[in-house]
Amino acid sequence: MARPVKSMTDNSANDTARYKERRRRMVEKQIHKRGIKDPRVLHAFLQVPRHLFMDEALRDRAYEDHPLPIGKGQTISQPYTVAFMTEALKLDGDEKVLEVGSGCGYQTAILLELAPQVFAIERIASLARRSQKTLDSLGYTGFVLKVRDGTRGWPEYAPFDAIIVAAAAPHVPPSLKNQLVVGGRLVIPVGDKHVQGMIRITRLDEENFKEEDLGSFRFVGLIGAEGWKENETI
Repeated sequence: MARPVKSMTDNSANDTARYKERRRRMVEKQIHKRGIKDPRVLHAFLQVPRHLFMDEALRDRAYEDHPLPIGKGQTISQPYTVAFMTEALKLDGDEKVLEVGSGCGYQTAILLELAPQVFAIERIASLARRSQKTLDSLGYTGFVLKVRDGTRGWPEYAPFDAIIVAAAAPHVPPSLKNQLVVGGRLVIPVGDKHVQGMIRITRLDEENFKEEDLGSFRFVGLIGAEGWKENETI
């Protein structure tokens, strides 16, 4: 079942009426009107206070229609992009989800509104610490967050019903495909350093996979043993 926001820190105190109204407009204009229809996904975006996952100086821009910096050369994705990828996972509320590239933790929170177990990986330790602190302060449970190479997945907890990757890979990492259950879905941007296609891979059986191209997006690079090398970043 979904893990709701239970409490807030003093920073937050204030998911004020002003922020709630901005969030409502974000969902209506940036997400729903662009074709995101799953009511559970729309509800999740109404619940999660996006501004609390950002530096205070940027909080008033949190609900704008574009990505924003979160430090260390990383970004929090445009709200629509997060919603598009989330809906593409086709979550029904009973999945074990692997998230690669948790960044500031916003996508993690969205997933926790939709699934009971989330295993989140972040490559940059300072971002992981901040993400953990924010998620804890908001009362989220049911997740584990670790600093590791996300291109290799998390074999100790595999297989997963769904895997989402918030960075662009030059190819689909074999480890991630192989950590899907039969029927499981992997959503990942794949391509060169200029443009990537959003790919959904569904595991049909032990050996066979179905691949769908969901459209063009642009992301930072997925760095790791089965992704880009550090000096090859997008």
